[in-house]
Amino acid sequence: MDNTVKEPLIHLSKREDMSFGKKWLVRIIAILLSLIVCAGFIFIIIKMNPVEVYEGIVEGAVGTGRRFWVTARDALTLLCVAVAVTPAFKMKFWNIGGEGQFIVGAISSAWFALMWGNTLPGWMMILVMALGGGICAGIYGLVAGVLKVKFGTNETLMTLMMNYIALYTLRFFGETKADWNVFVDPSSDRPKFMELPEAAAMPVIKIGKFSLNIALIVAVLLTIFIIIYLTRTKHGYELSVVGDSIPTARYAGMKVGRIMLRTVFLSAFLIGIAGAFTVSSSSPPILSTAITNDVGWTGIIVAWLSKLNPIAIFIVSALISVLQFGCISANASFGAIDSNFADILQGIILFVVLAVDFLIRFKIVRVRNIEKEAQK
Repeated sequence: MDNTVKEPLIHLSKREDMSFGKKWLVRIIAILLSLIVCAGFIFIIIKMNPVEVYEGIVEGAVGTGRRFWVTARDALTLLCVAVAVTPAFKMKFWNIGGEGQFIVGAISSAWFALMWGNTLPGWMMILVMALGGGICAGIYGLVAGVLKVKFGTNETLMTLMMNYIALYTLRFFGETKADWNVFVDPSSDRPKFMELPEAAAMPVIKIGKFSLNIALIVAVLLTIFIIIYLTRTKHGYELSVVGDSIPTARYAGMKVGRIMLRTVFLSAFLIGIAGAFTVSSSSPPILSTAITNDVGWTGIIVAWLSKLNPIAIFIVSALISVLQFGCISANASFGAIDSNFADILQGIILFVVLAVDFLIRFKIVRVRNIEKEAQK
């Protein structure tokens, strides 16, 4: 019996010859290409001038001093979350629980503020809120880490489901009026979150007519810390080795379980701090069921688009924040432009960059039709 096997006309081959600089150049071109695709969407579907829409988005994001500071605040909150998930992602631990860990950090920090906000001075209260929110979020993240290390559970599914546990816990606190619930205002007829004491408000630095939130400075310092941690410390080297090959790490004598738990805790801890700072930066400081503004999900997208490069994360966070807040502000001039429109544009950008990233890693190779004899 003559058994022949026909090879396909094309096949995928992994690229090995593309330089680091060329890869980033292609990604930048992909982002520009996605903006062109978005422009086509605006012109064909919404029937508006794309240039005017883009101008309106930029004007809405940074057109005034107040808009600039609001965009900067949102960008640096997003920066904190994206930078926080980077160590875990480099270790190939897919922490999709940023949203839940952010909420746990926010709830915990609000509890500390309600308990001790009237007895501690402002700077100490902020420190307690940050550490309390970070530690509680870190412990929450460790649940998925322990299950991964001890039982080999899928961390993606675990952290994803834990997001909803935190979310519905927050909603439960916000919708339940009871004597034990310290988060709601007892003087209100219907359940609503209580404003936190004045000591829980994040300090600001006056710059002319505007106020620079201290949390913005902390966000930049955290980014610098993660850069140094990943590139200049033994811990950063260890998590990179674990991410590349767990057997290699074990052969080198590394304690993989301990490294994994340490890194997961650090990731969740930093996200919890971001949640605490968001609560204290509210005006007035208060907990809310919409406290995250989906920053946990968006932070993962930012980290991926930046290829886990902290400097690139800084840039992408700014661009995404300009897009989101700019669309909301531009709604006054363009009725069809709002936060939903920003999500559509963000999806288009993500899809185009994803397609180009695939072509960066693989190339399509043509193959002649060859018949091979199959031996039994």
